[in-house]
Amino acid sequence: MRVRWITLMLICMLLPAACGRAPTAPSAEEADAPLTVLATTQQIADVVENVAGDAVELFTLLGPGIDPHTYVATESDISTFTDADVILYNGHHLEAQLERIFDQLAGEEGKTVVAVAEQLAETSLLSWEPEAGLPNDPHVWNDVRLWKDVVGVVGETLVAADPANAQTYQANAEVYTAELDALHQYILEQVEQIPQEQRVLVTAHDAFGYLGRAYGLAVEAVQGLSTATEAGTGDVQALAEIVAEREVPAIFIETTISPRTIEAVQAAVRAETGREVTIGGELYSDAMGDPGTPEGTYVGMMRHNIDTIVSALSAPITGADE
Repeated sequence: MRVRWITLMLICMLLPAACGRAPTAPSAEEADAPLTVLATTQQIADVVENVAGDAVELFTLLGPGIDPHTYVATESDISTFTDADVILYNGHHLEAQLERIFDQLAGEEGKTVVAVAEQLAETSLLSWEPEAGLPNDPHVWNDVRLWKDVVGVVGETLVAADPANAQTYQANAEVYTAELDALHQYILEQVEQIPQEQRVLVTAHDAFGYLGRAYGLAVEAVQGLSTATEAGTGDVQALAEIVAEREVPAIFIETTISPRTIEAVQAAVRAETGREVTIGGELYSDAMGDPGTPEGTYVGMMRHNIDTIVSALSAPITGADE
């Protein structure tokens, strides 16, 4: 069913250290093995776990605290990529350093490579930097409705690659989609607890645009959509002015980014107004929590984020003279 004749010459141009081993034909045991799926992010891996269960062998490339924007493949990663039957990655330049490798592997016989977010309707996506050849914001998982569409993409991909288990994939996808419907409604209800004038989400980098659009939050950040470029003093000061002007009660750090820039915003607000803006908590932006914890699942991560946001932004605003 699966062909593992991988043309490594193309990848050698990207990672020469990965070369020097000859491809081999699959053994009889390999031919009967379950589908091997490589997911780049924890969010995508969680979809595969819910849709496929034990029907596939799943590998997750990026774990807790790993920033996909800046991650560079290792030699062992290349071996995992070449051995996978199906590679699922986010796309829209989220895994910026890996896309050339995936483009090369997509042409290999017997291998399926899908950028799941790039299968979504263009009209449903937020813009990024079209003038730089980066048309769309990649952080689509922060709108649960869009993530439901990604579940459909993953399900269809697995059915096409492994039709023998099609009924399992389809049934599991329906169950998981219903769970996401409930999550979407939960987030809507929780945001209603925040006073309208305090619905401003301030974070280290601009990963929450889809969350803001879907659930009625104004979103501001020190850095842009990618973490590859460092924020400057001007970026910090500009955001501090917004926080001060709108009397934002809390700002948030992220698990994949140093807290330094948000702490700098906090200090700038203090210097400008004398008011102490609170660090409202830590949000999961580009990665999820540890496996085996609630935050190690997509639903648990989203519930943690919205609960943290609502708790902090619903607090009374304290003035400088209090």
